[in-house]
Amino acid sequence: MISRDRIRSVLERMSQLGIRPDDLEESFIRGSGAGGQKINKTSSTVVLRHPTSGIEVRCQQERSLTQNRFLARQELCDKLEARHRTQMLAAAATRAKKRALTRPRSANQKRKILVEKRRRGDTKRLRGKPKSDE
Repeated sequence: MISRDRIRSVLERMSQLGIRPDDLEESFIRGSGAGGQKINKTSSTVVLRHPTSGIEVRCQQERSLTQNRFLARQELCDKLEARHRTQMLAAAATRAKKRALTRPRSANQKRKILVEKRRRGDTKRLRGKPKSDE
């Protein structure tokens, strides 16, 4: 049995993520796997679709339809939060990359670049033909 507090917490998570219960498409199908006649006769597997995000969740963890409905909603919230988190991290990474590219070089970086350029130029100069001593 699922407590009212847990149900309320999932509903709050859904509202924070912008999921309205009316938006969800819910269907019940017969389960698969071990379980014999009981699983072949009852439709306790929950398939939950959220068309706006394109996420589909299938839950068959428990024998109870009510518990599977609750668990499917939890899993849907988890997937949406994970998707949102990856989008936020990607946006932060692009901002950091842009900031690093547009930041001016420090004096130490400029000095190191000039030292490396001089060393590279000396190496290339030594590759030339030997000069004759006339």
